Amino acid sequence: FSAVSASPHTIRRRSCEFMLISFNRTHGTVEHGFPHQPSALAFDPKLQLMAIGTKSGAIKVYGAPGVEFTGLHRDTSAVTQIVFLPGQGRLLSLLDDNTIHLWELVKRSVLLTLPPFSPPPPPILLPSATRVTVLLLLRSCDLLCIGTEGGGVYFLELPSLTLKDNQTLPDDYRCGKSLGPVESLQEHPQQSGKVLIGYSRGLVVLWDLSARQADQLFLGKQQLESLVWERSASLFVSSHNDGGYSVWPVTSGNTYSHQPASSTIPYGPFPCKAINKILWRTTQTGSPVLLYSGGMPRASYGDRHCLTIQKDKDHVTLDFTSRVIDFFTVHSIEQDKEFDDPSALVVLLEEELVVIDLQTPGWPSLPTPYLAPLHSSAITCSCHISSVPPKLWERLANAGKSWPICGGKNLAPPPKQQELLLTGHEDGTVRFWDASGVALTPLYKLSTANVFHTDCDPSDDSQDPSNDPDMQQEEEWPPFRKVGCFDPYSDDPRLGIQKISLCKYSNKLVVAGTAGQVIVLGLSDERSDHLVDVSVVDLLQDREGFTWKGHDRLEPRLKPAPFPPGFQPLVLVQCLPPASVTAVALHAEWNLIAFGTSHGFGLFDYHRRNAVCTLHPNDSLAMEGPLSRVKSLKKSLRQSFRRIRKSRVSGKKRTISTPTSKVQEANAALAEQEEVAPVQRRIEPRSADDSLSGVVRCLCFADTFLRDSTHHGPTLWAGTNSGSVYAYALEVPGIGSGRACERGGASESSVCVEAVLGKEIQLMHRAPVVSICVLDGRGKPLPDPYEAAQDLAIAPEMTNAHSVLIASEEQLKVFSLPKVSAKTKFKLTAHEGCRVRKVALVVFSSTAQEDYSEHTLVCLTNLGDMHLFNIPGLRPQVRYDCIRKEDISGIASCVFTKNGQGFYLISPSEYERFSLSAKVLTEPLCSVQLDRPLDPTPAR
Repeated sequence: FSAVSASPHTIRRRSCEFMLISFNRTHGTVEHGFPHQPSALAFDPKLQLMAIGTKSGAIKVYGAPGVEFTGLHRDTSAVTQIVFLPGQGRLLSLLDDNTIHLWELVKRSVLLTLPPFSPPPPPILLPSATRVTVLLLLRSCDLLCIGTEGGGVYFLELPSLTLKDNQTLPDDYRCGKSLGPVESLQEHPQQSGKVLIGYSRGLVVLWDLSARQADQLFLGKQQLESLVWERSASLFVSSHNDGGYSVWPVTSGNTYSHQPASSTIPYGPFPCKAINKILWRTTQTGSPVLLYSGGMPRASYGDRHCLTIQKDKDHVTLDFTSRVIDFFTVHSIEQDKEFDDPSALVVLLEEELVVIDLQTPGWPSLPTPYLAPLHSSAITCSCHISSVPPKLWERLANAGKSWPICGGKNLAPPPKQQELLLTGHEDGTVRFWDASGVALTPLYKLSTANVFHTDCDPSDDSQDPSNDPDMQQEEEWPPFRKVGCFDPYSDDPRLGIQKISLCKYSNKLVVAGTAGQVIVLGLSDERSDHLVDVSVVDLLQDREGFTWKGHDRLEPRLKPAPFPPGFQPLVLVQCLPPASVTAVALHAEWNLIAFGTSHGFGLFDYHRRNAVCTLHPNDSLAMEGPLSRVKSLKKSLRQSFRRIRKSRVSGKKRTISTPTSKVQEANAALAEQEEVAPVQRRIEPRSADDSLSGVVRCLCFADTFLRDSTHHGPTLWAGTNSGSVYAYALEVPGIGSGRACERGGASESSVCVEAVLGKEIQLMHRAPVVSICVLDGRGKPLPDPYEAAQDLAIAPEMTNAHSVLIASEEQLKVFSLPKVSAKTKFKLTAHEGCRVRKVALVVFSSTAQEDYSEHTLVCLTNLGDMHLFNIPGLRPQVRYDCIRKEDISGIASCVFTKNGQGFYLISPSEYERFSLSAKVLTEPLCSVQLDRPLDPTPAR
């Protein structure tokens, strides 16, 4: 299915791919997360579908997990109201530019190609030039009531959206000066054709549409906010701006009602804020459920975002961290049922969606299978894991309760593999998301805060005012309960997660943070109370003359701390100075981690709990011996001759301008241009004295040839911001003859890992190194740790020469190993005028041949486009426009999958998922059973 848009001007059909950003006709995108800046909410009780409108003009429809539709208005005006046509798969949207649009779901086959747009007819003009305040769709679904700011009520016929003649209220009941704007329209639940009209100044009219007269008037004294009918229509409830609500009986023969049956200000007697919306739901137990938003005492809790649930003596005030946009209940709508019996409350907040279970005592919240707030704490980094092993998946996934919004049917086949998206956050948490399908479902949350003593330590009970008995007595009313997980304020910014690395086969996880902390964690099914081992690694090794002026390190706990089942910390490595960690690498088969900051990088053996080596990139290295790489004589001579030629032609010895000197100046300019190919841009080399030159940008472990061409072994590669690449040969106990052995035996327990600096490469122009990858004898990337040993990947080719692919911000270059001589390169900045921001090696599978695939290098540039190259030849394959070049945060947040997809943040709360592969696509595939024909509505 796809969405169809209709407006008062013309009906426009657009396929789902057309509304979403796409690279081309085959590579679509899908959005994950919570819609940015939501502004409207609606629910179809027949189809069990929920719609959310945003301030950017988008409409997103959700049903059961996997059932999603997306539409986008032509103009980026905010959606202020949404109304479903129950059971029809249609909805109406009101925008803040005072236009009304009709949307409907149709067969996708109708919309494979876009029909031409017909010229729009003249717009509909309402009799009164006033803004629309409220919409009401009658149960017959053929008439739309429109309340306006001027107090008038008008009617549109559906689905043609034509203004109905002779169907307006008399002037006595639409005088804006005396009655105010129309605040609420509610149809009589038992008698169709009768509408309750509420005016801002307090008057409520029960209007008979067929007789065109008022059956009853209710004269309220307070400014009106909202109305709701009781199911039997024996009464209705009005909420007001003084924080109170009134119950009005509806009886025949009583034309005027001056006083309500009851009037209550639940959080009085002091001045309270308005109750913006109220719902009254009947139950079989006799006591109704009353739900309303707002009403808090102005002086004490006027800044709280609250929604109250009341039933008999049970009273809970849900306290949210963001503003309440709208809410509804999931309840019985069958006419033969006597009671509403609500089962769930759905609350749309500015930053998240909260669902409350109204059938379980205590009214607990339900976990959401989609629309989870990715930005509950600001996202600081992300990591994608493909083909998650079933054992790990079962230990992470938890069975949740049934989801109350269950409309439609997900037709997508089960995923061929399970995928994880890990997000690091500012509050020190790492969240695990199921990224296997359309919905991004939360699986597990890991917190690292309990490893440290923080500025706002949650375990410090002496500082908690809630432990004071006097304070508890004062805070008993209102009965607040914190609900929701959106919490943008971090207790300590030093907890922020900067880098994540997960080994899916050994269940080892490494997270690194803002204050130089690197934590190694292991997966456990049992709760544990233990003390975390701490190792301090000084990257500067007490260098004289250096003073750290940044934040202090986080203080680790000195006593055993409780850790819930899941990933539990094994060892904490604290870097000094405590600068933010800029790169991290994990090799679980060797029990090694590497980490880098702006002051150098280190290697740590977490099995033996000891640091192997540290290096500051600005150190002058003694690169002597058979492992050193010196500049070639040919290259040195070439550069020397260029400098001599340049000095001859560009010397400023002449001061008198003559024709001869002008010719020489022209020749000098031509001579300078000869050094750069005609199709290339001139690139200026960067200063070696840059203060950021020491930042370690990337780290890489590899089993390859570094010492000579006959013996391979463990190596560590590090790239810096100044274009330097360092390669270390590692001596790992138990690793020999090119094969990994089991570690931990008694014979090797006392043997330490050793590292010997083997190679140093300095790139031209000192461009920052973005990525390093070692290729085997076939030109393929080396498999991940444990993959080859467990026959999960083809073993690397170790007979032919290896090579290393180094990607800098300016160029891609392949060097042969172990000689480290350049084989091929592609100057991206010189040819395309852009700089590399992200690099990944992905596998593209053929759609025609099942067993054929290719490894490809994907580059994301600062212009937001994707460049694909074959490896190891580095021949350009194709280029795609992906992210807007102005979207700097989107480019910085991009992460690639191994099968040709990727994620990037289109807002603080939403990931957009794209596919570069014609075979691997993630898109909604679902159906909805409608109460109407599937043919699209004809244009007027």
